[in-house]
Amino acid sequence: MDGEPRIPLTVPALGEAEAAAARRVLLSGWLTQGPEVRAFEEEFAAYVGAKHAIAVTSGTVALELVLHALDVAGGEVVTVSHSFIATANVVRRSGAMPVFVDIAPGGFNIDPDRVAAAIGPKTRAILAVHQIGMPCDLSALVKLAEAHGRPLIEDAACATGSEIRWRDEWQKIGKPHGAAACFSFHPRKILTTGEGGMITSGNDELAARLRRLRMHGIDIDADIRHRSGVVIERYAEPGFNSRMTDIQAAIGRVQLTDLARTIARRRELARRYAEKLAVIPGIGVPSEPAWARSNWQSFCVRLPPGCSQFGVMNYLAAEGIASRRGILCAHREPAYPAGSWSCTPDASRCDCPGGRCARLTESEKAQDRSILIPLFGAMTEGELDHVAYALAEACRRCRSDV
Repeated sequence: MDGEPRIPLTVPALGEAEAAAARRVLLSGWLTQGPEVRAFEEEFAAYVGAKHAIAVTSGTVALELVLHALDVAGGEVVTVSHSFIATANVVRRSGAMPVFVDIAPGGFNIDPDRVAAAIGPKTRAILAVHQIGMPCDLSALVKLAEAHGRPLIEDAACATGSEIRWRDEWQKIGKPHGAAACFSFHPRKILTTGEGGMITSGNDELAARLRRLRMHGIDIDADIRHRSGVVIERYAEPGFNSRMTDIQAAIGRVQLTDLARTIARRRELARRYAEKLAVIPGIGVPSEPAWARSNWQSFCVRLPPGCSQFGVMNYLAAEGIASRRGILCAHREPAYPAGSWSCTPDASRCDCPGGRCARLTESEKAQDRSILIPLFGAMTEGELDHVAYALAEACRRCRSDV
């Protein structure tokens, strides 16, 4: 089929309300790190139940700032290879070595049982990913982090609005349990500001340092400085330019007000997918643990044994349906040759050849045997049924090309 797919992988949910919010800011004369950013931070903090929310330019920058503030340089950070490349990149850019652990069998999230063995004397932090919106096992990870005296950072880039059951109550991802949680507002996320990110934390000292770091190390926020008459600012340490614009914040505030409806719609679509795809022999459909509620930022399925990933994707493309490979593994990318990562503390027993690791078999299997299929709020039931039917037909026809 020529041209763009009839059914894209995702579509940002933006409309007249967001356009009006952006116009309001454009006419206000204050475009960056002003009252809209402050209001967005307050509203986001209230939404997730966090004491602090710090708006920044992207989810990647959010992670970079947290790692910098926690002084991980020269040490190791325990995390997953099985994630978007940004997760590994921020560790390397912070001056630390990523120590990759495998994901749990049948899912896409870090395996807590593997984390403890990966912690060594040089470990500076644990970085866990709530992959494609599905919460990871925070309860187990928090216990590990506390037992070993290491800070836990949540890569919650995809998880705005996802929830976990914590001590008999449902809590939003971002309510502080570790040192910080980092969110992305990229167009593929269910709350988008075009680009942008947010850090939530319950640590006063960490939050204060993050606010300084995002604005060149200054000791006072821009909007406070401009509302306080004559102020002589100081620069406590070298910082970055990681400020969110008020245009983005205004759009984010509108998106936040509609987030409950957005998630409810995505949950309904995910439920319908699960029903429709259950008839395909051997397919793996994502499911929520009893203690988790996903925002269903993406829908990732594991293909039946013998099915070619690219064969299925090519068939879907011919039917006008967009798809993507399963979540990548950083250790298999050219950017991460041997010596730039480890699968054991201090690289003491990590002798894996390029592109393969005997300690990351579940991660590699998930990348090779799964695909992302379309899911977005404006998706119709007819479109979803077409995707489900086409996927079933592709799996029926497919033959392994391995």
